[in-house]
Amino acid sequence: MSDDFIALVNRVVVPAGLIAIMFSMGLSLLPRDFAEVARNPRAVFGGLFGQLVLLPPLAVLVIWLFRLPPAMATGLFILAICPGGITSNAITYAAKANVALAVVLTTVSSLITVFTIPPLMNWALSHYFVAGEVPPLSVPRTMLQLAQMTLAPILAGMLLRHLWPAAAARLSVWLRPASLIVLIAVIGFAVLVSLDLVLKNLLYAGPAAYLLNAASMALGLGIAWLLRLDRNDSLTVAIEVGIHNATMATFLSLSVLKEMSLAITPTIYGIIMVLNAGLLVRWLRRRPAATPAAA
Repeated sequence: MSDDFIALVNRVVVPAGLIAIMFSMGLSLLPRDFAEVARNPRAVFGGLFGQLVLLPPLAVLVIWLFRLPPAMATGLFILAICPGGITSNAITYAAKANVALAVVLTTVSSLITVFTIPPLMNWALSHYFVAGEVPPLSVPRTMLQLAQMTLAPILAGMLLRHLWPAAAARLSVWLRPASLIVLIAVIGFAVLVSLDLVLKNLLYAGPAAYLLNAASMALGLGIAWLLRLDRNDSLTVAIEVGIHNATMATFLSLSVLKEMSLAITPTIYGIIMVLNAGLLVRWLRRRPAATPAAA
């Protein structure tokens, strides 16, 4: 695979894929959907608190436990500070949990992380890399890039849904599954172009990615239990805290920082999170729902 082709994918395909995913999310939103915040404030607060406040230090703890080298540590941290994505919404739908809550959590976290990801990335780069080896990062420029890749497409999708609802409904029929295909393609591309690195470091980075994912979903369940949420909301919060926008992490690693080695742990995590979420759904669905937060 030529360097020109890899550069083309990093500059064009990965950003376009992220835009398509966020635009698809916007197509499914109406302003009234955010009434979920008022209807179910405990679940919304708990999910956002787990995603945005508790997950970064949890990632730092996992990185410290496994003594990950700089690139793997930074890649795993980047993945942890990314919001939920269309994958989490799809898994919530398949699990017959609270899709409205999942969509609100994903959308609100996607908007907030436009402003939180760049400074946190800057901290991780300066913390895990030694002086002289830090990949260059402009915090204001990265905020602008994230706004262009996430905020603008979400708002454009919502505007289209508001102005031409019939057209938006037809478009979302094929764009939402297409977005999932894009996600799989982006992860597959990251695996392909860094296959040697992934295979070489799978046994090293894999356990760390697995622990972070399992601990993230357990954290979501713990928050739900403390807030006494019902089983559907508990499952939704666990999925949203544990499933992240792997396409965004890949975009930040390959297109913003232009470091292939940073994509190793997000790529491995992207595969693990889907498998673990499936196991979580099966486990919770087999448990009785007699009490709140049966998880």
